[in-house]
Amino acid sequence: MNLEHLDLVTFHVTGSRPASGLDDVGKLTLKPALLAGYRDLTRLRYDYPLVLAAGETGEECLRSVSATIDDVLKQAAPGGLEGEALRKHTLRLEREIRSLVAQGAKATLRALWDRAAQDLASRTNEPVADNLSRARDALTVDGEVIDCDATAPAKLITHAWAADHRRKARAFLKDVNTLIVRLTDILRADYMKSSDARTADHLKASIGTSHADVFDFKALSRVLARTAVEGSLPETRRARINWALSVLKSQRFYPDPDCRPQGETRTEPLSFTFESGAAALAAFRERLPQMVELAKAISIAELEVENRYREAKHDPVFSHFDEGALGPKDLALFPSYLVCLRLRPGDGAQSASLVELLSTGLPVKVLVQIDDILEGATLAEGQFAFGVKSLRLATMAVGLNSVYVLQSSSSNLFQVRDRLIKGMAYPGPTLFSVYSGALLGAADTIPYLSAAAAMQSRAFPAFAYDPGAGPDWASRFAIDDNPQPDQDWPVQGFSYQDENRQRVAEDVAFTFVDFVACDGRHASHFARVPRARWNGAMIPVGEYLAHPPERVPERVPYLLMVDENDVLQRVIVDDRLILAARRCADMWHSLQELGGIHNSHARRLLEREKKRWDQEKERELAALRARPQPAPAARTPEAVPPAPAPAAEARAPEGAAPAPKPAAPAAAEAAEEKPSDDPYVETPRCTTCNECTQINPKMFAYNENKQAYIADPGAGTYRELVEAAESCQVSIIHPGKPRNQNEPGLEELIKRAEPFL
Repeated sequence: MNLEHLDLVTFHVTGSRPASGLDDVGKLTLKPALLAGYRDLTRLRYDYPLVLAAGETGEECLRSVSATIDDVLKQAAPGGLEGEALRKHTLRLEREIRSLVAQGAKATLRALWDRAAQDLASRTNEPVADNLSRARDALTVDGEVIDCDATAPAKLITHAWAADHRRKARAFLKDVNTLIVRLTDILRADYMKSSDARTADHLKASIGTSHADVFDFKALSRVLARTAVEGSLPETRRARINWALSVLKSQRFYPDPDCRPQGETRTEPLSFTFESGAAALAAFRERLPQMVELAKAISIAELEVENRYREAKHDPVFSHFDEGALGPKDLALFPSYLVCLRLRPGDGAQSASLVELLSTGLPVKVLVQIDDILEGATLAEGQFAFGVKSLRLATMAVGLNSVYVLQSSSSNLFQVRDRLIKGMAYPGPTLFSVYSGALLGAADTIPYLSAAAAMQSRAFPAFAYDPGAGPDWASRFAIDDNPQPDQDWPVQGFSYQDENRQRVAEDVAFTFVDFVACDGRHASHFARVPRARWNGAMIPVGEYLAHPPERVPERVPYLLMVDENDVLQRVIVDDRLILAARRCADMWHSLQELGGIHNSHARRLLEREKKRWDQEKERELAALRARPQPAPAARTPEAVPPAPAPAAEARAPEGAAPAPKPAAPAAAEAAEEKPSDDPYVETPRCTTCNECTQINPKMFAYNENKQAYIADPGAGTYRELVEAAESCQVSIIHPGKPRNQNEPGLEELIKRAEPFL
């Protein structure tokens, strides 16, 4: 190992920075290379900003500005060149709205539209006003516009909860008002049979003033008084109906201003949003008697309107009607309780109270917003407890089996809005665990990018657990909202221009190390290597993490980053951060198994069944070999055909060389050997050790006999071919000669490949 590379290894192993020219990343403005194209989000069309659509329910309560603008253009812009100016001006208006929101503007979509339109008209000579006015007429959605910032999760969840509350209120009031009308009709019909209903004054009031002079109401009253009316309501039933009506009209869970007892003042509705789980639980317990009374009134009203109430049967039941009589169907009638929390390090007591609240089974909807999953102290001390507390809360909630759990970063909330709405409608407790990406005090942090990077890097993976979706984990648990969920790390194409101005394209994995590199607090785990010191012993972080630690001796992992001028840099990483990335991958593997990806139980069962199948086939073959073979039939001399005469050899002319004889089998095999320039595998000798397929499953594959061969030599690098040859237990992989003469570290790789050619 040369001394220059020794410096790199020293930093990687110890984290100490030798006096050898390795730059401190904390003094530079670097970001992961895959994020280079996201410096100005206002010029991109993506989910944010969002419109919290007023009055809408279901998924329509959440709209993106981009989708809303697209709907406007479909309605207002004619096809072809005729509508091109309108489309151009409206899309420019959208960019202006994005800029206003990014600068902190808080307003509704229509207000922002008008402000942006006015600003555009003042800055351009084009006739934009008419086009934007026509487009605005097609705008059917309005509501508060929010950006992906520290307030976004709470606003979004609260708005979705309010939309679900309106849905439940409409359904509840429709049923209750129907009961009120029918109970009132029963009492009115009974009143019409009473003597009070036959008085002159009541008869006159019922006719109205239009024909009051035509009738003699006193005479009419005397006639009706002599008419016997039977079937009046018993006093107990009348009292029961009046009590039920009073409770239904005065309930405060879903108050209807047009439906309250006469003479009573309007009471304020109950609030169902809280800032702590303890407050929500206390409110639920305080309101429990009112819930019991309302559920009892609804049950009695339903029996009365159908004339099925039997005092002998139902009085004992309702006399003992208490909180124990409230079933899931009764609880589903009432509003859910919304709790919005911002979890910070050290909030262990609050986390414990949340688990207690969720375990009660109450219809509570809890938002836990996490702003920091890279706690500075623990990471600096080498403990790497990144997001463990926040992740543990969500996984503990899954373990309760009856809690709907949705974990996601705020950048992905719009994409999982269907799961969010299901969580709101779920009759039991629901936990929304959201990473905001808005680290307090970090002015250089873009929350949307930080949140997206957390999910992309598996630091804060998305998953959903729906207890009502089915009887098994395959139905209930899902991780498919993550990018490339079957991979350890998502891989994206990345292209750049080298020092010779040649375009270079390669696949780059976005790992936990990339996410940490976005946080300036942890710059001490990185060191920039000058371009002159780049060498073949430096390998990408994603490639380094693909191998066990003992399989990458004297290798140093590096991360591709760019500076403020978009110049590509290589930044090496210390071993403590690599350890954290491996732990992150282990946690992701656990979620993959729960989601049915790379399940170890299924793999073990498959291997066991394959072994059993192989054993059965071997027994069948052994039985066939042991079976006695029939003796060949004897032939008579006459039946034996004469041996063919040898072909007459052509006599060569005198002095000419004799005709060549057929090649020997060994020579034929030698002729069939693959040229050493091409990589190949001695497939029949493969022991199925999985070493090569773990290095690159696209380059190496198994045939029907579970033996390796090179499926696509161009699907990987020459480095991977050499490493596969070095790791092969029986030395059957021959890397051949490199195909890409510009591959970094080629000289060293060729030397390492010589023993296997």
